[in-house]
Amino acid sequence: MQKDTSEAAGTDAATITAPREIAEFDHAKGPLGRLQDFLHRTPAAVPLIVLVLSIAVFGILLGQRFFSPFSLTLILQQVAIVGIVGAAQSLVVLTKGIDLSVGAIMVLCSVVMGQFVFRYGLPPELAILCGLGIGALCGLVSGILVAKVRLPPFIVTLGMWQILLAANFLYSANETLRSQDIAARAPILQFFGERVTIGGAVLTYGVIAMIALVLVLVLAYVLKHTAWGRHVYAVGDDPEAAKLAGVKVDRVLISVYVLSGLICALAGWVLIGRIGSVSPTAGQFANIESITAVVIGGISLFGGRGSIMGMLFGALIVGVFSLGLRLIGTDPQWTYLLIGMLIIVAVAIDQWIRKGSP
Repeated sequence: MQKDTSEAAGTDAATITAPREIAEFDHAKGPLGRLQDFLHRTPAAVPLIVLVLSIAVFGILLGQRFFSPFSLTLILQQVAIVGIVGAAQSLVVLTKGIDLSVGAIMVLCSVVMGQFVFRYGLPPELAILCGLGIGALCGLVSGILVAKVRLPPFIVTLGMWQILLAANFLYSANETLRSQDIAARAPILQFFGERVTIGGAVLTYGVIAMIALVLVLVLAYVLKHTAWGRHVYAVGDDPEAAKLAGVKVDRVLISVYVLSGLICALAGWVLIGRIGSVSPTAGQFANIESITAVVIGGISLFGGRGSIMGMLFGALIVGVFSLGLRLIGTDPQWTYLLIGMLIIVAVAIDQWIRKGSP
């Protein structure tokens, strides 16, 4: 009798742990739960859907006016700088930080590139390298303060923003280098402003660099297919767990801020080509615009989740809304209102996804 009881108990245990029962439990989630899992695995899906819907809506309302090559050109030109600075911002946000100094680094590096040529007589190529080095140095300082001194990224970059903004105006003496002077003496500074025509759309090398070089081909690949990229996500998700797994958290954080500063310096070079001149007052809202693109693009402000492609979709959403509402003839304030609503909705969706994620 005791043996029969043991066998029955063993049979019951086997029944409880049978693969069929476990499989049924795994598929117990309803459509909403499965949607949460899908969005958790593919964070760029939400901004892509919003982008497609916004294009469709404005296309229906405006027709050929919206789908013309000229409109495409305006959207991409507007997004070029935001997209590059947003790529730098994305790296920092993926580590659960935020960089308020990206715009100031961009402008300071553009000023350094121009002033080193016109004030000190350096070859333009060397001046560009110096500007890129200044951007990396700014990122290095922020990275050390965050990783080694353990200061909050918000406070560090807020302070860096103020310091770099003041240094920019003090160094440049609020002097703008004119477009014709740059074209005559250092045309390479305007390289990213040179235009090419593709299918009736007039694009600049700055737009091509943003879409083909910085975002899609380099950063997206590095973050997805290299050990460093996986470490960036791990540090943003749980730095303590990453450290226990052997990730050198401090080194990853410093490298992220250095690379972010370098990308901002590249944006400074692109900015010169975009506006044609070197102005210490250009790009004043680049930090806010980059954060907007990152948040709408589905990169979580809590770190460890998101993609560069999502940030690109977020930047394009802002460009589509801005142009579409302008062509309709609405008050410009409606653009800010809708973008503000999108930011709040994007953060709410991110919170909802995180609650339902495993």
